[in-house]
Amino acid sequence: MANKGGKPSNTRAGKRKDREKRVGARMPELGYYLIVTDTKETEKNYFEGFRDSIPEELKDHLIIKVEKAKTVELVKKALELVGQDSQYRIPWIVFDRDQVKDFDRIVQEAEENQVGAGWSNPCFEIWLYAYFGEMPAIQESYVCCERFADKFEKISKKKYLKNDKDIYRKLVKYGDEEKAIKLAEQCYKKCLRDEKRNPSEMWPACKVQELVGRIREKISQGIKNRQGK
Repeated sequence: MANKGGKPSNTRAGKRKDREKRVGARMPELGYYLIVTDTKETEKNYFEGFRDSIPEELKDHLIIKVEKAKTVELVKKALELVGQDSQYRIPWIVFDRDQVKDFDRIVQEAEENQVGAGWSNPCFEIWLYAYFGEMPAIQESYVCCERFADKFEKISKKKYLKNDKDIYRKLVKYGDEEKAIKLAEQCYKKCLRDEKRNPSEMWPACKVQELVGRIREKISQGIKNRQGK
């Protein structure tokens, strides 16, 4: 709504200024990662914890936003959100194989639309497992979740809960993220050597490490830039 002078109302102008203040009037220096996942809990809590771990001095320069969508609409949702601010958003979808019938098709759809696909096979917990130096050959999601829960409790002395909003901090505290990235990449490359080409055939494997690794590199870059000033 405009006022008599034809200018935007103070309310609308104020909201716009607040938004620009939050995300910056131009592309954040280190990038704006838009992550769309199909869960309310584990993946969402993990990446929000990852976001919150970014050093305070970088939080205006490296943005991570986590959104939720139905599994079959992950790519569509990512593209819709990117379309709102396409000049600076870097889209990724994060989901696991579990019982998803069109798993390979969704990954392919993402790749065809320049959307990163952070998939996990059999489930997201196989990526969390890597923090503790293991990615066991487990094909069933429920088995993977149960065994990871046992491993997590043995190492941390705490119960593993899929709705734990503090899961990222605990993984970093009791595990090793750098080694997790390397291990996950090794498992993925082994699947390729074994001539497994479809993500649904690759287990244990994931591509979450690619997303986490890229963001970690941006954080390191930001820290170095500030130290050099």
